[in-house]
Amino acid sequence: MTPAARVAAAIEVLDRWLTGVPAEKALTTWARGARYAGSKDRAAVRDHVYDVLRRKGTCEAMGGPDGRGLMLGLARLQGLDPADLFTGLGHAPEPLSDAELTRRVAAAPDPWRDIPDWLHDPLRDSLGDRAGDVVSAMGDRAPLYLRVNARKASVNKAQDHLVTDGIITETCDIPLALKVTDGPRRLRQSQAYLDGMVEVQDLSVQMACAAVDWPVSGRVLDYCAGGGGKALAIAAVSDAQVFVHDAFPARMADIPARAARAGVTLTTAARPEAHAPYDLVLCDVPCSGSGTWRRDPEAKWRLTPDRLQDLTRLQREIIKQTQSLIAPGGRLVYMTCSLLQAENEAVVDAALTSPGWQRGQQRRFLPPAASDGFFLAELQRIA
Repeated sequence: MTPAARVAAAIEVLDRWLTGVPAEKALTTWARGARYAGSKDRAAVRDHVYDVLRRKGTCEAMGGPDGRGLMLGLARLQGLDPADLFTGLGHAPEPLSDAELTRRVAAAPDPWRDIPDWLHDPLRDSLGDRAGDVVSAMGDRAPLYLRVNARKASVNKAQDHLVTDGIITETCDIPLALKVTDGPRRLRQSQAYLDGMVEVQDLSVQMACAAVDWPVSGRVLDYCAGGGGKALAIAAVSDAQVFVHDAFPARMADIPARAARAGVTLTTAARPEAHAPYDLVLCDVPCSGSGTWRRDPEAKWRLTPDRLQDLTRLQREIIKQTQSLIAPGGRLVYMTCSLLQAENEAVVDAALTSPGWQRGQQRRFLPPAASDGFFLAELQRIA
């Protein structure tokens, strides 16, 4: 496919997305009907779509509200000449109209355009004078980070194995974190990944996990385990028995294979109370995902005030349920990938109104330094 044909394909996908079809489903539908498209073509079209979703407000202002306008805006935003892409030749989009040629934004691009209006005040209230820098960073694509499995390899050994598969990495301030600088799309087929030497895990999560003093023995419960990424990280540095639970067990379907690949044991707890009390319970709760908008920009356009209210109610319920599972002197570790105070400090403050609990550390990790936005708080049950 030519660059112009890829733009035309992205326009088709974006028009589907604008009707309410999830981005990944719209991309899959297009790919099934485009048998001629190679892997590089599919990757390029996906990149176009997600680049628009990160900067949708700016793209609309510089081009228009439909798929064609959004891709026109993206071309201008990226400093490309739209006339080279909108030619009407072959599979390229039709040439620009006079109205499209003259549509411009007088002011410089404003990253706040790329955030739904109703979230502006909550973000400013939550982030204070850092809000502008964080919102600006959200317009950029996030790098890929890996966590080295200390039970399988040293950082240097993992890097050497990745190089043989064409994947170049650099070390980070976090001891076991690697940033992929070249070849990210080769990772899933690399031997280092298949042998369990490395796992995909964002830098902010690794920073938060590194800040926790995990029990070296006893029982640990990952109450909202999902795919098991944090449980694997705990098991890699602790000899505690690690239990995993999720309200939707299907989300944990990949955990047995991931644990086997990593060389660790995770125990499924369909009824967590049956194994209580725990020395530590991790609650990485469902949240708005506002800290992950660099990687999942679609989430900010799906979020609504009602959905946010439902999430904060669920978060408080989860903490209340898990507080009863923790042994005296044990800890509850609360995590979100949210930037919003309503999902972070406010939820922790509410949990501390229960008698017999005290606050431990409480930290925020923010982009761009931490790649994603993340929140960590520890609550300790008084012995």
